[in-house]
Amino acid sequence: MPSEIFRPGLLDGQVAIVTGGGSGIGRATALELAACGATVVVAGRRAEPLEETASLASGGACEPVVADIREEDDVSALVDGVLERHGKIDVLVNNAGGQYMSPAEDITPKGFRTVVRLNLEGTWLMTHAVATRGMIPSGRGGKIVNVTLSPHHGLPGMVHSSAARAAVENMTRVLSIEWARFGIRVTAIATGHFETEALSKYPEPVRRGVAKTVPLQRLGQPEEQAWLVAFLASPAGDYYSGAIITLDGARDNWLGPWPPAGLTDEEGNPLAEERRAKE
Repeated sequence: MPSEIFRPGLLDGQVAIVTGGGSGIGRATALELAACGATVVVAGRRAEPLEETASLASGGACEPVVADIREEDDVSALVDGVLERHGKIDVLVNNAGGQYMSPAEDITPKGFRTVVRLNLEGTWLMTHAVATRGMIPSGRGGKIVNVTLSPHHGLPGMVHSSAARAAVENMTRVLSIEWARFGIRVTAIATGHFETEALSKYPEPVRRGVAKTVPLQRLGQPEEQAWLVAFLASPAGDYYSGAIITLDGARDNWLGPWPPAGLTDEEGNPLAEERRAKE
């Protein structure tokens, strides 16, 4: 299917890499970029879901490549392979990441390192490789989109991921300054609660209640983030760099609906102080 939002051929000629492209937001992003005409390479640790993503793509080409972004050799082989086959990399979407829910006191040093290594070091390895092997030598620059988390004040039960994603946001800001001279634009999307397969691993009360924590009272849909990535990849995104774009239905600003239960009048309106009438 063509893009629901953008014109056909918007990204014709562009080459993009999307990590974690085998499911959820990564898959939706890859399919949207391909629908806009880009050649998309989806990377992940398992071949089957990547091949399924590629089979669903329309418009541009979509290629599956098995790679673990935590491993330098895998990253080098992935980036070098894309450059050999296509000659350039215009867009990198660092979507791969993950975490598990646990009280901070129960997280082992190994568990903490595992999450930080995936979310922070893996993002750095991909970013550095694409920039130094492709975007900088080409003289054309490019765009890098990192995926982080909202709310920005952190998620209790996920201190490891909260720390890693905050580091990615500051890495985004610094690289947008340092690499501006090469024409590289670096942005991040702070992703809130979305309806993806990832929710299925959490306890049932968490899955049932998460939408209620969002002021819009619903979960985000993967295509909503995919549209934002396509916008950033297009000429409309050429002046975006160093920005952390929060996409979370206002979750970063407030927990739950407004007005909250118990703070409404009989008609459901927010309570307000009584004002004296002017004499």
